[in-house]
Amino acid sequence: MKRFLLLSVIVTLLVACSAKKQVESAVNTGNYDAAIRTALNKLKTNKDKKRKYDYVVMLQDAYHKVVERDLNTIAHLKKDNNPELYRDIFELYLDLDARQEDIKPILPLYVNGKNITFDFNDYSNDIVNIKGKLSDHLYEKGIALLETDNKPTIREAYNTLDYLEQINPNFETTRELLNEAHERGTSYVLVSINNQTQQIIPQRLEADLLNFDTYGLNQFWTVYHATPSKEVKYDYTMQLQLKQIIISPERIKEREFLREREVVDGWKYKKDRNGNVMKDSLGNDIKIDKIVKVKARVSEFQQVKSSEIIADVVYADLKSKQLIDKFSFDSGFVFENYFARFRGDKRALNKDERRLLDNRRVPFPSNEQMIFDTGEDLKLKLKNIIAKQRFNG
Repeated sequence: MKRFLLLSVIVTLLVACSAKKQVESAVNTGNYDAAIRTALNKLKTNKDKKRKYDYVVMLQDAYHKVVERDLNTIAHLKKDNNPELYRDIFELYLDLDARQEDIKPILPLYVNGKNITFDFNDYSNDIVNIKGKLSDHLYEKGIALLETDNKPTIREAYNTLDYLEQINPNFETTRELLNEAHERGTSYVLVSINNQTQQIIPQRLEADLLNFDTYGLNQFWTVYHATPSKEVKYDYTMQLQLKQIIISPERIKEREFLREREVVDGWKYKKDRNGNVMKDSLGNDIKIDKIVKVKARVSEFQQVKSSEIIADVVYADLKSKQLIDKFSFDSGFVFENYFARFRGDKRALNKDERRLLDNRRVPFPSNEQMIFDTGEDLKLKLKNIIAKQRFNG
């Protein structure tokens, strides 16, 4: 118990020293916010304990240094009078205000009875003022970026206006412009299946592959259509080219083997060398298990049928009429069914073999069903390809 307590004390001291060094290192390298976060976390409990004094001092030091740094940066940025710097200034003011609010809940803080002070400022007017300038700038910039048919530029306009919506919700006509930017910046892809296998694929498989609602995709800038719409101007095509369908013959594999094991088969009296029944300490006859060797010949069967689909996914640009990407892959499905029969003593079989005795031979799936089942794997791989595909315009 004493060893455990000693070990606990040592571990606690090491952790405390490590945390203090972490804060000190963060302050010395200019990572003031990390130092503040760590110190605040340590001061959430027992803030008045002597062992926490170092954290209080380092918190004050980090806070004053980061405030001085941010205010100097703001002053420098304001001298440039560049509207593109309004966002940096705005976010620096938000940081200054947020730091104060993080520290206020743990005040007051004392070290050896002395109140450790923090210089707080009211940044509300500065925030409102710069937010107004920033909002006007972002709004005008967003409108200017929308004066093009270039989709990457339109998406940049969306990101600009989206930030404006976050800091100043429903400013002017921002929401209407966001909807416009999203609609115009979206790439529309027309999807089709080209069956080059000379084999008929099930209609339900084709419908399932083209049902993009089941893919669980949520691509903000890309919309896939399996059925063309007259109201949409398509940018790209995606064609699933089925190159080859391979279906194996139906096979039944048989394996026969012998099982032997010793099992308990009742009991018998234990006898001495003279053939007399032996007694236990209470005078009762001693009984022992009767061990016998049992055998069984097992025939294990495996029904197997497999299918494979080899395919390409081809992306093309409708404007340039050029191929932009191609992916080749294959999908497979294996039907398997195991069952068994035996002759002899069932007790010789293990658990797995007994379980197989409950199985029966079943009809092989049709070729159409095999192709459809292969389509599940095909759809999964197609989904992975679509999820990774990105369009620049």
